[in-house]
Amino acid sequence: MVKTRSQTKMADNADLLALLAEMKKSIEKGHEAMKNGQEEIKNQIQGVKGKIVEVRNEVQRKIGEVEGKVQRKIEEVEDKVQIKMEKVEEKVQVRIGDLEKWLSELEDRPINFPANPDLTYSRPKVKSLTFD
Repeated sequence: MVKTRSQTKMADNADLLALLAEMKKSIEKGHEAMKNGQEEIKNQIQGVKGKIVEVRNEVQRKIGEVEGKVQRKIEEVEDKVQIKMEKVEEKVQVRIGDLEKWLSELEDRPINFPANPDLTYSRPKVKSLTFD
């Protein structure tokens, strides 16, 4: 049987329509795969954001711990410095008291030092001039 031109054209059109339908299905599958991929990426992003929040909270907690430790150490050092200052101040006050007592004793004591010939200044004796 011989096909007419219109029959051949119709057969070609049918083939083209079938090819087009296959292409449409393939494109729809591609779109669906892209949509699924995007959804998966969104889920991964949410997971990463959750991890970031966890890490941020952990970092803040660690910072708080370190700040607490540093504050306690500062307070310890301040206490030790205060104790040392009080001890030094006490020693200084005792020393000041000793010096004041010693000074008072010196002021009250009469000055009765025996003359030491080595320490006193003596004038040389001048002979009187005599004319002969």
